[in-house]
Amino acid sequence: QVQLVESGGGLVQPGGSLRLSCATSGFHFGFYTMGWYRQVSGKQRELVASIDIVDRAEYADSMKGRVTISRDKSKATISLQMNDLRPEDTAVYYCNRPLVDDSPWGQGTQVTVSS
Repeated sequence: QVQLVESGGGLVQPGGSLRLSCATSGFHFGFYTMGWYRQVSGKQRELVASIDIVDRAEYADSMKGRVTISRDKSKATISLQMNDLRPEDTAVYYCNRPLVDDSPWGQGTQVTVSS
């Protein structure tokens, strides 16, 4: 059973930083591209970062230069280091597998950027 458990969100001031984590289970972690998504209330879910099986990372323009995605294969986890956060980054952040159809979503972790 595939499980994805996000953590690390919270309330942060503009310009601040957060590090999100995603614990995975139920699949061979090293065989899949992984990604971080966010969903702003009332908007579509957006892929903001991905990392492939050889640790090549790509980023959406909305967060490029401010976030770094990484994976720890020994722990089957991915992380998203977020810096210089802005109010428009406020969203629920999720991890998942971009190249797998119907992979179940976790609960996400709420990031709120506000002064």
